[in-house]
Amino acid sequence: MSEKYFLHNIGKPESKSLAFYLANQGYSAWEKVVRQWQPAEVIEEVKKSGLRGRGGAGFPTGMKWSFVPRDSEKPKYLVCNADESEPGTFKDRYLVEHEPHMLLEGIAIASYAINAHSAYIYIRGEFAHGAQVLEEAIAEAEAKNLLGEKILGSSYDLQVTVHRGAGAYICGEETGLLESLEGKRGWPRLKPPFPAVVGAFKSPTVVNNVETLANLPLIFTRGAEWFAAIGPNPKNTGPKLYCVSGHVNRPGLYEFPMGKNLKELIYEECGGIRGGKKLKAVIPGGSSVPVLRADQIDVSMDYEALAEAGSMLGSAGVIVLDEDACMVNALYNLERFYAHESCGQCTPCREGTTWMVKILKRLEMGGGRPEDLPLLEDIARHINFRTICPLGDAAAMPAASFLKQFRDEFAAHAELGRCPQRR
Repeated sequence: MSEKYFLHNIGKPESKSLAFYLANQGYSAWEKVVRQWQPAEVIEEVKKSGLRGRGGAGFPTGMKWSFVPRDSEKPKYLVCNADESEPGTFKDRYLVEHEPHMLLEGIAIASYAINAHSAYIYIRGEFAHGAQVLEEAIAEAEAKNLLGEKILGSSYDLQVTVHRGAGAYICGEETGLLESLEGKRGWPRLKPPFPAVVGAFKSPTVVNNVETLANLPLIFTRGAEWFAAIGPNPKNTGPKLYCVSGHVNRPGLYEFPMGKNLKELIYEECGGIRGGKKLKAVIPGGSSVPVLRADQIDVSMDYEALAEAGSMLGSAGVIVLDEDACMVNALYNLERFYAHESCGQCTPCREGTTWMVKILKRLEMGGGRPEDLPLLEDIARHINFRTICPLGDAAAMPAASFLKQFRDEFAAHAELGRCPQRR
């Protein structure tokens, strides 16, 4: 796929304007949908496209929409998750700031499919510029009757509201997000019930992330069959944004079909490891997924292939570490983040993340001991899948995988009583 769909307007500051978007067939998919399609037909088309959620879990989007009860007397809501908080991930921010109308068109299509007349964009508090861009884009779309009342002469109404969060990682989890949206502390909810039945304001709700929704105009402009044909794996379809950071020559945001080979992405597209150094490790899907060694990266960046390799696609936030990286220090840095962002609702996460930070600091700074390694593994095991939301898992998986993949390095810290790189 040489054609770019998300990144073709890079370097064009006017790309965020409605006039530019309309001049490039913008909102043509939305106009066709609202005038010619029935909501159930929209859902079936998305199912045929094979679109899977781009927020990390990879759940089929059309199937998720179909869980919303059609006969409910309560209002239905569409919530766009723009709380991009995963370290190493910056794709949604780009779409919000440079392609806001692509996102709004996707929100309109998704809202129509589930018969929602109110949609919320929950955006991370630090993304002040992105929130302003969205507010301006919504005003432009309403002025052209692309949003608002009786859209494009139809009987369909849709109000889109931007809601700024306070910058909590936990609010990237959909039920924590919904709690925050309602004005409460962002503590994740027990499931079931699931948001499709009891979501925002105790009403049926669909939560999709920015990149997922931005794919919808493509599906309804080019067709589900065209979309499903993109990518080498029929279970992983469509274009995909990959974030690459760390020790590469050309870090940045890249677009390829779902299933791009990770080794090719690093060595061909990103120019290899900076300074001509050797690759040591890659975290392929944002900081919360298991790490891969250098000899494991000849793998497709899709859900099934990475799972088979022992990791996850997650947010496709690729973090590259060269031969000089200290893996104990890297894990210490990650776990400090998760300990800080734990909401404190669940004891295993609240206590376990802080405990792991103390042990890792001891190993890195001096005073570590051999029994710290099995202790770290035990703590991670007792956090994993024992919390209400996945933040506990997000902290536990890196700890377990770093210890498994680079145990000798952790053992060297314990035996020397310091980091071997410290003199």
